[in-house]
Amino acid sequence: MRVSSIAMLITFGLASSTALAHSADQIIIRGGPVYVHPQDKSDHVKVGGAKSDLKAKADNDTQLGLNFQYMITDNFAIELLGATPFSHQLKLSGGNSTGLAGAHLGKIKHLPPTLSALWYPLDSSYEFQPYVGLGVNYTFFFDEKLSGEAKKAGFHGLDLDNSLGWTAQMGADYSLDENWLINAQVRYIDIETKAKTHLDNTKVTAKYDLDPWVVMLGVGYKF
Repeated sequence: MRVSSIAMLITFGLASSTALAHSADQIIIRGGPVYVHPQDKSDHVKVGGAKSDLKAKADNDTQLGLNFQYMITDNFAIELLGATPFSHQLKLSGGNSTGLAGAHLGKIKHLPPTLSALWYPLDSSYEFQPYVGLGVNYTFFFDEKLSGEAKKAGFHGLDLDNSLGWTAQMGADYSLDENWLINAQVRYIDIETKAKTHLDNTKVTAKYDLDPWVVMLGVGYKF
């Protein structure tokens, strides 16, 4: 009787562990705040084709992030990252030869859909599942607007090219029960663009690498 009870407990424990595990053909949806921190590695701003001592800089932003993931096997998955549009203030920094250092150039918005392949190295029975991933990103820039300060200084028109780049990430899931999990992830996204505007009748351009670190904390549900 005692041996039988112990065997039943072991069987139940294994079944519970398996129920919590990630497994092939599962769909996982995650959502939560996502924080974007641009690295601001821009070339010097060119005014009329001549390099100035100005550089472009963007501030940070936090939005709602969404992950859609499909488990191809117990250890490999594909994932699509989406989010509500990110918004950044653009500021000019650097020397003062142009008198524009510190000026707020304007505001931009972008959407960075990212497709990644993920690898979960641990056995699928573990509740804690770290993973790493590599993928590709395409960033759409839109709704670029100059600030009132920039317009008063003589700027008009603002446009940013879309960007295609690579991305790398690491993260972890922790299963709370058969369906619910919590997640933490951090990724680096290669985003390179060219910003164009005009100062009076002079063309102003800057090659700008946002290259943000992206951090997300979320809750997920497995189907």
